Amino acid sequence: MPQLKHSEKITLSLEDLERGLQFAKNTLRLAGKEILPLFRSNLDSENKISVGYDPVTLADKKSEALIREEIGKHYPQHGVFGEEEGYTEGNGLTWVIDPIDGTRGFMAGMLHWGMLLALFDGETPVLGVAYQPYSEELFYGFSNSSWLQRADEKEILLKTSSCVDLELAFLGSTDESLFDGALKEKFNKLRNTVRVCRLGGDCYSYCALAMGGLDVAIDPDLKPYDIQALIPIIKGAGGEITTFDGGNPSMGGNVIASANLTLHRQVLEVLNN
Repeated sequence: MPQLKHSEKITLSLEDLERGLQFAKNTLRLAGKEILPLFRSNLDSENKISVGYDPVTLADKKSEALIREEIGKHYPQHGVFGEEEGYTEGNGLTWVIDPIDGTRGFMAGMLHWGMLLALFDGETPVLGVAYQPYSEELFYGFSNSSWLQRADEKEILLKTSSCVDLELAFLGSTDESLFDGALKEKFNKLRNTVRVCRLGGDCYSYCALAMGGLDVAIDPDLKPYDIQALIPIIKGAGGEITTFDGGNPSMGGNVIASANLTLHRQVLEVLNN
């Protein structure tokens, strides 16, 4: 099965980016209406892996199918890479889908989940949208800015916190059990350095960072669809996001995001010292 990889960068005009952003926002809202009736409905799940537990539900499948259908209507020449249906190659531009990031939270009736859609230019995601349909919060980033559009349609410019002291920072992560071996040691070292650690956030941790609530967000072993939509949101709000070794996080891996470059350097020093 083909996998998403880095390739030659395709440059888009501002008009194309704006059109793509509006498409992504509209499409996630449409998919949100489709799956919201399934939220808090005691939905059954399937386990996608033989060891451990990685659930998929009807909501995940319906969400991705609808998003793929909309992409096919509006951007048939583009590639698509989604968590549930894999990768279909296109002209070098690829829509990257996580139909529900935080499926466990969705199944538990909690609110820390969202729908993610990004446009990847071969080098980096050039726009990203995260949508929480229950709270009707729509986060989006492109062209060096990011915004939150609330249920009342008010748009708020996002700005990360001004925290520059790691010992005063608020840290967010999805699940400490996902860290093992040397990664667990790194996580514990970071957790013991910061002021507060909150778990269970999934994609919402990165949105909270863009809003200025959390100062650092960390997760291991991410896939491209877990993180691509969040990269423009973090960067547009003034934050930094890399792999643990300071590299490009577009293909996932062990990912760390911080409110600013000063704080990020301190985080990388703790992780790599």
